[in-house]
Amino acid sequence: MTRNGTVIRTQALTKTFGDICAVDDLSLEVKSGSRFGFLGPNGAGKTTTVRILSGLLRQTSGTAQVCGLNIDDDRNRIKAITGLLPESPGLYSKLSAVEFLEFIGALNNRNGDGLHRRIDNLLSILGLEGRQDDLLESYSSGMKQKVLVASTLLHEPKLVFLDEPTSRLDPAASALVKDLILVLAEETDTSFFICTHMTNFAEDVCDVIGILDSGSLVTLGSPEDIVETARVDDLEDAYLQIVGGKIDRKTLLAWR
Repeated sequence: MTRNGTVIRTQALTKTFGDICAVDDLSLEVKSGSRFGFLGPNGAGKTTTVRILSGLLRQTSGTAQVCGLNIDDDRNRIKAITGLLPESPGLYSKLSAVEFLEFIGALNNRNGDGLHRRIDNLLSILGLEGRQDDLLESYSSGMKQKVLVASTLLHEPKLVFLDEPTSRLDPAASALVKDLILVLAEETDTSFFICTHMTNFAEDVCDVIGILDSGSLVTLGSPEDIVETARVDDLEDAYLQIVGGKIDRKTLLAWR
């Protein structure tokens, strides 16, 4: 479903809410098979972009192709071949992992032996095969996030959108999610579009990074290239240099 090895292509994509421009003239290309990191501060427009590309929100102007499909004409088909894990997803805690995934499968018109083979395979990859029949209310935050990732991958999407996948997770669970994405990228034919403001997470997981600030794409490249261009030690320092946020120590001391 991709064209010329490109899974996402946007042209002058713009979204306004009244006088607020959430996404401003975004032109972007994401290659198939990549782990693309979309960095930016809260309110930069990352979630709005994902909602447009996943078919949940219409743009104000511009256009985009997702997996070779146009967001103006093929929103339902885009929803069918992509997966979306929002920042605040819901779980039915009184269901087991298998029951929850069966429910998600039914919503995607999947059932029978094929669905159960897919569930078994995902739970095995995620290391949950020994807990698949336990109620989700007994799961840790990291385990719940694994199940949510499995639900996003259940229908074998070509492209997965992850919006702040480590939100509200402790460091151990965040590391688990990071390893999970790397394993899934190796073992499945899936592209990942990951929204985050966690620079260390993006540096470890993503092979290409775009930095969004006030709705505009201000930087695009590999983590290594961004760090080298900024002449700093790591992606966090490069990010702060690009979008601002460092404390002026001289000014701070002057306040004392």
